Amino acid sequence: MKRLALGLVVLTFMGCSSVTVLRTQEIKSVGNVVQEAVQKTVVETTDSAVSALTAANDSLRAELDSAMARLNMAAVAQKRMQAEITMLSRRVSDESERNDSRQEEIIYRLDMLLGKSDKILAKKVVVSGAPAPISMDSLEREAEKLVEAEAMFNTARSDYHRGEYKLAYSGFKQVYEQMKTGELAENSLYWMANCLIDANQIDKAKKVFARMTEAFPEGQKTCPALFKLSNLYADECNIDMQKQYLQKVLSNKSCETSGEFEQSAEILQELLEKNESASETCVTKEQKEATIIPAAASVNGFVADTPKAPAPAPSATPEAAPAPMQAPVLSR
Repeated sequence: MKRLALGLVVLTFMGCSSVTVLRTQEIKSVGNVVQEAVQKTVVETTDSAVSALTAANDSLRAELDSAMARLNMAAVAQKRMQAEITMLSRRVSDESERNDSRQEEIIYRLDMLLGKSDKILAKKVVVSGAPAPISMDSLEREAEKLVEAEAMFNTARSDYHRGEYKLAYSGFKQVYEQMKTGELAENSLYWMANCLIDANQIDKAKKVFARMTEAFPEGQKTCPALFKLSNLYADECNIDMQKQYLQKVLSNKSCETSGEFEQSAEILQELLEKNESASETCVTKEQKEATIIPAAASVNGFVADTPKAPAPAPSATPEAAPAPMQAPVLSR
């Protein structure tokens, strides 16, 4: 009996051990499955988070690029607006000058109608040292010539203020070739040079200015012409020629009371006080304008011809006729 009971106990113990081993294997198998499921879930969650972060990063980068593009467009729009404001300012200034010119022309014509013609017809000249009256026909021709020249001059100046530089140049040139001498001829040369400047024919403008200052060294337009010559050479960074014409303004006695005299003195003093050569750091006018508005070509294909030199003055000349209306100096 004892042996039987002992056998039963041994069998029971062995069955429990087998069950325990089976249960342990099952638990390990379930643990592996759970671990694989957890790892798979973690990987999927991580991949989803990375994908979301990548998408958000791409979206932020696209928004940043769009913002940069808008900033660049705003900068370009600002530059264009500045250029448009500059052009509008010039147009307003030109329109103001045109209105002033029209008012002066109307006043001048009224003065001429009120008595200038009568004064011209009453003039006498000296022939061979003795006073002698001139025939009415000759006086009328001289008066008509002067009135016609002044009318052409005023018309050309109106054309200039309207921006018709080619037409204005032709008118001023016709007046100059008709008069040759006197204040009207000097003014015509002066405005011919201005037409050339606005038509971007700077070299020809400098020649006309130089010819005018030689033909009329003490004329009313000599000081402005010399000063403009200095500015033209300054725009080309030709500092030596700029100084030369500034010194000409300062050495001309007729310029001592002019505004050009004071400006020339200040500019020349600044140039002389510079330690470094001005030409080394100088920026030409074309380079400055290229950053804002492209340089324009000659207006309407306008290529000016050279005015003829004045003919020698005759031995007997009539007394000086009343001075024509002085053309205003354009500030540049």
